[in-house]
Amino acid sequence: MAISKKQEERYSRHIMLNEIGRSGQEKLLESRVLVIGAGGLGSSVLMYLAAAGIGTIGIADADKVDSSNLQRQIIHSERDINKAKVISAKETINAMNHDVKVNIYEEFIHSGNIIDLVKEYDFIVDATDNFPSKFLINDACVISQKPFSHAGIMSFQGQLMTYVPGHGPCYRCIFKNPPPKEETLHLSRVGIIGAMCGVIGSMQAMEAVKYLVDAGSLLTGSLLTYDALKMEFRKIKLPEKVTECPVCGENAKIKTVRQLLVNNNKKNIILY
Repeated sequence: MAISKKQEERYSRHIMLNEIGRSGQEKLLESRVLVIGAGGLGSSVLMYLAAAGIGTIGIADADKVDSSNLQRQIIHSERDINKAKVISAKETINAMNHDVKVNIYEEFIHSGNIIDLVKEYDFIVDATDNFPSKFLINDACVISQKPFSHAGIMSFQGQLMTYVPGHGPCYRCIFKNPPPKEETLHLSRVGIIGAMCGVIGSMQAMEAVKYLVDAGSLLTGSLLTYDALKMEFRKIKLPEKVTECPVCGENAKIKTVRQLLVNNNKKNIILY
């Protein structure tokens, strides 16, 4: 894709960078990124991906905008209350950058649709807020050989890592299985500082951009944690390979798409 004069001006600060340049911006304009979740994390990710000129952005989310979302979900506004989050997010992106094509999926991700969703994109962003979704996204991306960024946030803390096929461990390698249901219910009632979504979400967008233009080092093989109260980042080295991982290990039990289709309930997030 040749950059127009108007685009050259718009993305001039990208083009000035040796790590991106004209060719890198052309790659971004041709790239396709899927963001699963249009809430706190997804808001920041989507805003920065759209501003960067990602050619096609997919947004998957089944929720509607609620007034309690507005403290952190900056892609939505008061006029969007009761509107589908994917529609609200698309309208915001369209107003920001006409270069971006937005595909919306107003549905829960589940074992019956996740493979079809991820296969159309170059990079996946996990911006969800629950463990079943995170494990499902991980396993679908590993099976489909798709790179993705994981992030999680709670109160004043956040973490993120990036998976690239053939480079470093996947999410299940490190966290193995979702926590007990009672612990998940407890976590759903924990507060969160709004700006945490901006800090971690913008770093997810950064990982996506770096991957797409092949610049710098990604968080593959590392988990980055952030404590906002102490204003401390910590980069934790992860094992290079977890041979017993059921999805990417040497004796993986989850090997085919068919194994993701055990339960095809389209009304819920399903973890096989």
